[in-house]
Amino acid sequence: MKQKKGILLANLGTPDKPEKKEVRAFLKLFLADKRVIDTPRYIWLPILHGIILNTRPKKSAKLYKEIWRTEGSPLLIYTKEQTRQLQDRFPDVVVRFGMSYSHPSIVTSLTEMDDLGVTDLTIIPLYPQYSTTTTASIYDAVATYYLKKENIPSLHFIREFTEHPLYIDLLVDQIKTELAKHPVDHLLFSYHGIPVSYAEKGDPYPEQCAATTKAVMAKLKQKIAYSETYQSKFGPAEWLIPATDATLKRLPIDEGVKKIMVITPGFVSDCLETIEEIESENRGYFMENGGEEFYYIHPFNEDPRFVDLLAQLVSDK
Repeated sequence: MKQKKGILLANLGTPDKPEKKEVRAFLKLFLADKRVIDTPRYIWLPILHGIILNTRPKKSAKLYKEIWRTEGSPLLIYTKEQTRQLQDRFPDVVVRFGMSYSHPSIVTSLTEMDDLGVTDLTIIPLYPQYSTTTTASIYDAVATYYLKKENIPSLHFIREFTEHPLYIDLLVDQIKTELAKHPVDHLLFSYHGIPVSYAEKGDPYPEQCAATTKAVMAKLKQKIAYSETYQSKFGPAEWLIPATDATLKRLPIDEGVKKIMVITPGFVSDCLETIEEIESENRGYFMENGGEEFYYIHPFNEDPRFVDLLAQLVSDK
């Protein structure tokens, strides 16, 4: 029997609209995931439903409105475009995308693939570095979907592409291009943070972030000071350090850094954490503390070279 192949690109998701109701629905799914918040349910759920979901959606909706575009959120726009480009590379393959906490959901896309008769499926989480808080939740969704299915396709999970040559080359090319236009004193690699307790329990994420940074700097071959930091801390728990915001406040004062370039290798598409948090909020911290020039290298977004990487991941499996 001839196989019918499919590719599922999976990402975290985004609210359907930049409004309080839709943001609340998104956060309710996201923050209720045990992979994201592993605090015992009897402690966490009252906090989530009693405090966070009654206060955070309004604030977050305001921020989403600042980055929203006519076609929707940047994350959704770029994920759609990455999917379209990948479909063009594999015209005989069913290529779809699914979101962990928004529409279309991973379940919706898997159901569509089932209906189309896919018998060989490759799942690519759009996270370069593996973490239980991101990649593992996609594994959970896929495994749960097929748990009671009678006919399961051959499944191929792309765990990560932390040091894949095409990924590293693309990051290096981005940095070289921007440095040629804007020479700076310091290069900062900002990755999304996770609680320290997750790493202590075995999450390899910080080691993989360090591996990406090391591979990029080895290939870059330029003498420039650099740092690796973590952003987007949430809640009172201890998170990975150094923090991006604290570092950007400190560098102009303590080390005399006046010109800085920031790249976020853990993101493949622009989203709230890149546009609002890095390009706006953290730019402000740097400039307010004596910085003079701040340059942000955007994620791959619609760059066809990123789709080259995705296609190679499929071919390599």
